[in-house]
Amino acid sequence: MRKITAVLVGAGQRGAGAYGSYALKCPDQVQFVAVAEIDPVRRKQFMLEHNIPAEHGYESWEQVLAEPKLADAMLVCTQDQMHFLPACNALRKGYHVLLEKPMSHDPLECIILGEIAESYQRVFSICHVLRFTDFFKTIKKLLQQGRIGKLVTIQHTENVEYAHYAHSFVRGNWRNSKESSPMILAKSCHDMDILLWLADANCTKIASFGSLTHFQKENAPKGAPKMCLDGCPVEDECPYYAPKIYIDRDDWINKVLRTVVSNDTSDEGVLHALKEGPYGRCVYQCDNDVVDHQVVNMEFDNGVTVAFTMSAFTFEGGRSLKLMGSNGQIRADMERNEIEITSFLTGEKEIIRLETSHEGHGGGDEGIMEDFVRLVSQEGNVEGLTSAHVSVQSHLMAFAAEKSRLENCVIQMGEFYELLKTNLPAR
Repeated sequence: MRKITAVLVGAGQRGAGAYGSYALKCPDQVQFVAVAEIDPVRRKQFMLEHNIPAEHGYESWEQVLAEPKLADAMLVCTQDQMHFLPACNALRKGYHVLLEKPMSHDPLECIILGEIAESYQRVFSICHVLRFTDFFKTIKKLLQQGRIGKLVTIQHTENVEYAHYAHSFVRGNWRNSKESSPMILAKSCHDMDILLWLADANCTKIASFGSLTHFQKENAPKGAPKMCLDGCPVEDECPYYAPKIYIDRDDWINKVLRTVVSNDTSDEGVLHALKEGPYGRCVYQCDNDVVDHQVVNMEFDNGVTVAFTMSAFTFEGGRSLKLMGSNGQIRADMERNEIEITSFLTGEKEIIRLETSHEGHGGGDEGIMEDFVRLVSQEGNVEGLTSAHVSVQSHLMAFAAEKSRLENCVIQMGEFYELLKTNLPAR
């Protein structure tokens, strides 16, 4: 692979933490030559880490794209509602694009992006990182080898660890569907994508149920203040008390969360941010509206049925699933990185234990960067595993699931897609 150059738009946890760190680890593969980031502290930090000259540090994507083309590729890692325009304009400018999920908070924009992907002779990949983990690559290979015969049913659970949910979806940037996107899109579009990949067919029907039941004002403990550090009477009993999550906890998750809460990740810096910032709020007194649990049932055109569950009420994180086939079954747990295959014929069990990695979605962040660099270095019209037009269907599955949940109905995916297409603007 030849070394490629890249521009980063959005130097937050994903842009700088996941993809920027890959460039530092693999300087022979990719070099960032410019960055657009509204936060001056994060912008300066990224520029220092990647030796980016002052004239190539920008406040916005508009400023970058007003310049002549600066690099081979552009990584768009902004908030959900800020994906569509920079991605479209970057492609028109001549950049290869890696776009953070979700593609957009609007289903019409997702369809348009899929069409744009087909019209440009450039790489346009979406960050569905689960496809690049050893865990899901191994499961996919087992299915392709016919180890359990014909796949019939999948039970898939997304365990959103309780502190992660409180951080991102109660206090954080994805708490409110009007400001970002619904939970099924913001968090579980990863799962819609991986289920589409494993089922290896088109989704035909979808139905969903779920709600926000716990993190509401009526469940606030008596006397609880709006900010945790303002003298909460139940701080010793509440698992969501902010200092428990952001100060007391001592693991890799805490290190990640601290970088989001404050640019100063010392105890003093984080505590200062918690006193007045959004991450110090009582979880029962926020402006959140996304669901804290949801189920989605799906049928595919090859007869495979899927039952998906997302829950915020779990101690562990990661995904767990059971795949049931005509000749056997697979049980798999991503948190333990363990896959068990059982044969109906012999009853024998084979256990595959993969090397456990807590870095970047079980290695998926590194995997997608490696794939993107490879595709860009090849130049030309190259389609990757998570190309934009491939990702449109899984995004539409998420939108359909939310429509089903809100309207209490079964969605026929073909009809849903055709109805959306009638609302596409003339191009």
